[in-house]
Amino acid sequence: MTVAPPVHRAAARSALQAGVLWALLAAAAFSTLGIWGKLAAQAGLPSDATLALRFSLVAALLLPLTARGVTRPQALRMLAVGGLYALATTCYFGALGRITAGATGLLLYLAPAFVILFAWLRGHVPARTQLAAVGLTAAGLGLVVGLPGPADRDPLGLLLGAGAGALYALYLMVSERWLAGQSAWTGTAFMALTAGAYFAARAALSGTLTLPATGAQWGAVLGMALIPTLVAVPALYGAVRHLGAARASLLGTLEPLFTVLLAAVVLQEALRPTLLAGGGLILAGAVLSQLRPGGGPRPA
Repeated sequence: MTVAPPVHRAAARSALQAGVLWALLAAAAFSTLGIWGKLAAQAGLPSDATLALRFSLVAALLLPLTARGVTRPQALRMLAVGGLYALATTCYFGALGRITAGATGLLLYLAPAFVILFAWLRGHVPARTQLAAVGLTAAGLGLVVGLPGPADRDPLGLLLGAGAGALYALYLMVSERWLAGQSAWTGTAFMALTAGAYFAARAALSGTLTLPATGAQWGAVLGMALIPTLVAVPALYGAVRHLGAARASLLGTLEPLFTVLLAAVVLQEALRPTLLAGGGLILAGAVLSQLRPGGGPRPA
């Protein structure tokens, strides 16, 4: 058995720690998205217009700083990554209109299972620790966001929710491959450009494209552009770069747990025992996903 030199082990450990920190930051930042979305809706902004402004502001800020030196093939790949994200978001909101938020969230956060499935179809046999981590996180998510009930029998809604999870898995896997060699800021800029144009077109076609007219509307849009986009997306790309799509996606399942904790602090919502139990299972799955079959941390 070949033993890695101490320098290589130290570098792998450092990369693992950096990846975990980026993933935790991304999950925490993404967990605020629902709150900003609710504030925007309460202020009277349509969802497509809000999303168009969210991404367009980020693209306008980052592109002048990051686009220099990017070749046409690189730009096209990064724009395609943004297209996958926009499609996943469309499926997610389509599912929300037909089934409960809990069932939609559960299907979305099965993305790690889709990542492992897609990798297996490409010939990469998953480790037992990966399968166990997916099982633990799925059980924990069921407790945190709720299991499907009588209101979740709409076949199209379930299909859209599963599509959101599958497309998000593809988005992470493609990001790992196509954003290699690009900075997280550059990838975020081009992703935001595609997503902003996509949601602006949807808003224009539906007659809901509008600019914020009040301080509350601008506050919601700026908050959504800053924390769950300008902070969260580069952090996610950093996690994928250091950990790979599978492990980064498993750590991403901490997002609904952060959302629940944030709601408890900000909105004074009670923490039910099932939420705490589910959070424990999600944490256990996240820790397990970072271990190699031999028992120690996986090298990056």
